[in-house]
Amino acid sequence: MWKGMYCVQYCTRIKLNALGNTMHLETQCKGVCAGIAGGLFLLIASGWLYKVMKKRNDKKRKENFFKRNGGFLLQHKLSSSDGSEKIKLFNSKELEKATDHYHEDRILGQGGQGTVYKGMLSDGRIIAVKKSKVVNEGQVEQFINEVVILSQIVHRNIVKLLGCCLETDVPLLIYEFIPNGTLSQHIHDPNEEFPLSWEMRFQIATEVAGALSYLHYAASIPIYHRDMKSTNILLDEKYKAKVSDFGTSTSIDVDNTHLTTRVQGTFGYLDPEYFQSSQFTDKSDVYSFGVVIVELLTGQKPISSTRTQESRSLVSYFMQSIEENHLLEILDPRILKEGRREEMIAVAHLARRCLNLNGKKRPTMKDVAVELEGIRMSHGSSTIHQHYEEVEYNATDLIEAWDVASTLTGTFLDSSTTSTFEMQSLLLNKP
Repeated sequence: MWKGMYCVQYCTRIKLNALGNTMHLETQCKGVCAGIAGGLFLLIASGWLYKVMKKRNDKKRKENFFKRNGGFLLQHKLSSSDGSEKIKLFNSKELEKATDHYHEDRILGQGGQGTVYKGMLSDGRIIAVKKSKVVNEGQVEQFINEVVILSQIVHRNIVKLLGCCLETDVPLLIYEFIPNGTLSQHIHDPNEEFPLSWEMRFQIATEVAGALSYLHYAASIPIYHRDMKSTNILLDEKYKAKVSDFGTSTSIDVDNTHLTTRVQGTFGYLDPEYFQSSQFTDKSDVYSFGVVIVELLTGQKPISSTRTQESRSLVSYFMQSIEENHLLEILDPRILKEGRREEMIAVAHLARRCLNLNGKKRPTMKDVAVELEGIRMSHGSSTIHQHYEEVEYNATDLIEAWDVASTLTGTFLDSSTTSTFEMQSLLLNKP
C-alpha cells in the first residue's frame, strides 16, 4: 500500500516537473519569437529608413547636379526662346540603361570636351550621348550654350538635338545617332571598299555650305559655328552631311558684325585674322570652311609634319601650289581619276577666295553655297570660270600668318590658359 502511494506521488511529481519544463520552454519560445519579431521589425524599419534616406539623398544630389550643370540658366534661356518645347530632359537611369552604364564598348568618339556613347532607348531609338569630361564653370556655359543654340536649329544638314540630362555629375547631351562617322575619318582613314568619290565630296561641301549659310542668315538669331572642321561634320546612312558640335558656337544680335571673344578654335582651321584681332565674324567660319574644301580636294590633313616647314600648314601648301600652277599635282589621286577636273579647279579657286587673309574680301557663306550650286549645275562647263577672282597677298606675310594660326600640332587654343602674347612668342621661337 505504501509502495503504491509512493508510486502515485512519484509519477505526479514527474508530471508536474514535465509540465513546468514545458511551460518554461513555452515561455522561452515566446521570448525568442518576440526577440525575432523585434529584430525583423528593426531590420524592416532600417531598410525602409535607408531607402527613404537614399531616395532623399539621391533627389538632393540630382538637384545639386541640376543647379551645378546650369539647369536654372538653361530654363531661363529656353523660356525666352521658341525651342523650349523641343528639349527633353532625360532621366539619368534611362541613359545608364541605354548605354549599358556607359560601357567602353559603346564609345563612338572622344575629344577634348568629352566622350560620345552610342545608346538605345526603350522605344528602340538609337541615340548618341555626349558626356563632358569636367564641369568647371566655363564648360557648363558651353554646354548650356550648345543646348540653347541647337534648340533653335531645324535643318536637314545639322545634327538634331533630342534633349539633355542635368541630373548627373557631368552634363549630358542626347543627339540623333549618325551612323557613318566623321568626314575626317573618311578622308584620312578611308574605307577602301567604299571610298569617297569626288561627287560625294562635292555634295558634302555643298550641304555643309548650305548649313552654314542657314546658321548665318536664316536662323532666328544669326549663329557662328566657331569650330568648323572635318571632324565636326558627320555622315548619315546615305552619306549626307550633318554639321555637329556647337559647344563653342555663338549667337549674336542681327545688328552686330563681329564678336570680340577669347580666341578658340582648332589649329589648321583657325582664321589668322581672328587670331590676331580676337574678333570673330561670319567670315571666320568662311575661312574654316575653306580649309575643309582643301581637305576634300587634296585628301591631306590641315597640319602635317611630313611636309616641309614652309608647307606644314595645308593652307599655305595649297595657296603656293595654286600660285605656282601646280594645283593638279596636289589633288587627291583618288578623285583625279574620275575626271571632272574643271569642276575641281573651280572649287579650288572658290576655296582660295575663302582663305583670303583679308576677311572682308572673302565671300559670305551664302555666296559660297550659291556658287557651289552653280558649279554643280554647270557640270564642268566653261561658265564656271566666271567666278575666278585674284586674291591679293604678300607671300611672306601669308606664310607667317598661316604659320601663326596653323602650324602648331595642338588641337585647341584657349586664351584662358595661354595668352596671345605667350602663344606668339612660342610660335616665333619655334625651331
